[in-house]
Amino acid sequence: MKELGRPFVAIVLGSESDRKIVDESGLTDTLDVMGIGWEMSYISAHRNSEALMGYVLAGSATVDVFIAAAGMSAALPGAITAICGGITPVIGVPLPSTEFPDCQDAMLSMLRMPPGMPVIVPGIGKSGLKNAAIAAAQILAIGSNDTAGKLCGYMDNTAKPAQQCVERSRAEEEVQA
Repeated sequence: MKELGRPFVAIVLGSESDRKIVDESGLTDTLDVMGIGWEMSYISAHRNSEALMGYVLAGSATVDVFIAAAGMSAALPGAITAICGGITPVIGVPLPSTEFPDCQDAMLSMLRMPPGMPVIVPGIGKSGLKNAAIAAAQILAIGSNDTAGKLCGYMDNTAKPAQQCVERSRAEEEVQA
């Protein structure tokens, strides 16, 4: 459940078998470090479309960003985008399958969305899941100096120091002074 005032991400997986790769990716750890609330659900767009619709509609008032990960035909992110009417950002992550370990089928399902129904695809597999957490934080940082600061701190600790974060911090200090 979403805590009042805390950004919130709904992670939706096509099946419980996808949980292992999510755990190995560090997606939820990354969200935790940045103080972003999350919940994880398993709902197949193909096998349980009514449950998916109910879940997305029920979350429309509390979910700030959806992260949907699936393999094979990977309709899940596109279905969520359609249910949201393209309003809530949806980040899709193609996962490997036995038939397509390179995620090609899932990736094409997410990239070939019709105009007006975007799905953000930050990569494939484990690295795509980790990038999804960072992309969600980037989206949430637009409206939150707290999230922006945590994102900058996270990036400073995991990547080369970002000049944007330094410039943003200076600008915030000038506004506060």
